[in-house]
Amino acid sequence: MVTRPYALSSDAETVAELRELYRASEARAARLRLLSISGRELARADDGTLDQVLQTCAERLAFFAGRQSAEIARADGARGIAIRAPGAGGAVVARLVIPDLEEIDAVPDVEDREAFRMHLELMGTTIDRIARERERSELLAALQEREKRLALMLEKVFTAQEEERRRVSHELHDGVAQTATALVRLLEGAESAGAAAAGPAPKQVARGLVSELRRVIAGLRPTLLDDLGLLAALQSLGEGLAAEGFAVRMVLEGKNARLAPLIETALFRVAQEAIANIHKHAGGPCAVSVEARLDYDPVVLRIIDEGRGPAVPVRGQDGATGHRVGIDVMNERMSALGGTLEWSGKPGRGVTVEARLPRGSL
Repeated sequence: MVTRPYALSSDAETVAELRELYRASEARAARLRLLSISGRELARADDGTLDQVLQTCAERLAFFAGRQSAEIARADGARGIAIRAPGAGGAVVARLVIPDLEEIDAVPDVEDREAFRMHLELMGTTIDRIARERERSELLAALQEREKRLALMLEKVFTAQEEERRRVSHELHDGVAQTATALVRLLEGAESAGAAAAGPAPKQVARGLVSELRRVIAGLRPTLLDDLGLLAALQSLGEGLAAEGFAVRMVLEGKNARLAPLIETALFRVAQEAIANIHKHAGGPCAVSVEARLDYDPVVLRIIDEGRGPAVPVRGQDGATGHRVGIDVMNERMSALGGTLEWSGKPGRGVTVEARLPRGSL
């Protein structure tokens, strides 16, 4: 019988080596399983389930590191192991808080540390992905809301244009056309009679016709607005009210502060709409204050009447939508320029209209 004096020692070393390889294989399998399970859960996470999935993955990672619990901290200034967004120098998007483990380097095994780091990268990528999805969703919702508002404003603009055309049509029909007809009849009567007929002289009627035409044209766009600016146009509106018996107080500041034509037009239309509503709702001549401060920041236009006010309460900017087309269109016009329009009033207490535009938007 051949004896092998070193067989026992060699077999023992082989068994020990196999056991070591087995333990290493088990450790690798555990790392792969950790990354595989968490990776699947994180890939399926959405905005509604993210917090729960992150907490589950954090607890799983704590058990892997030999700890009993873990938490995800999202608040600024929180302490813990950083979870970063993907990419070089990625921002810290959360922190992993595990008792008695303040950094990855505290994990003793090199391969365990690498698995730990990869797990954090999966979590950071998921947090960043969902944050971007949320931003895209919010942006899409904002764009859709803007499209709705633009469509609504376009509808209101068309409605306002039709109202303006209807008003001009009525004024031309009831004023200019009637005066022109009277002038034609006077001229025809003078021709047939061969002498001046009783009644107003044709030249007086003609002068009245010219005045009426100028009034209608001024209502569309006063030449003062283009030639001398907003304050002169507001002065003209106030004088027109005073001529009708209103007690007008005017405070116009910033005579040398000419604004961009678009800005002056927008503010003038606000004043024009406010005065048109004074005619409709004030119940006759009353005290009116017209204030414009073009050298302020923000630029301010304020028109106040002490008439009987609207038939129902006029709500503020948030509640004015749909109340009257004129208010809504002016509101949208000011918003588009970066300003605000406040329109408030109560029955029996008059109405206050105030438009503001920051100088930075001019």
